[in-house]
Amino acid sequence: MADQKKQFTKVNELRPLDSGLNLIVKVVNAKTVVQRGRPQGRLAECLVGDQTGMIIFAARNDQVDLVKDGNTLVLTNAKIDMFKGAMRLAVDRSGRIEVDSTANLYVDETNNLSLIEFERVDVVV
Repeated sequence: MADQKKQFTKVNELRPLDSGLNLIVKVVNAKTVVQRGRPQGRLAECLVGDQTGMIIFAARNDQVDLVKDGNTLVLTNAKIDMFKGAMRLAVDRSGRIEVDSTANLYVDETNNLSLIEFERVDVVV
């Protein structure tokens, strides 16, 4: 089987409910969140981004150990979840997160995609 070069997506290209995404992002800010009603599992909400913008990334369980401020992450098979009308980046069981210590990314902090509120519109055909 031939090696296929991964196509990496930029943060400003993300759209609601996208899946199968590969991104290289830098962690700007990470904080652990206590989940109400769910004693098992850990959750961290991180502000991640690249040179085109930023988005909130929801790290779960073992992923929490990898998301430290300043780390550069390679996200494979990531997806966009919607939370209260806003986009959140996530990596589930079928994806991978790797820390890349060689990359040095500049993050555009003026374009936060998680601040954009989307509204679901049902269209009758």
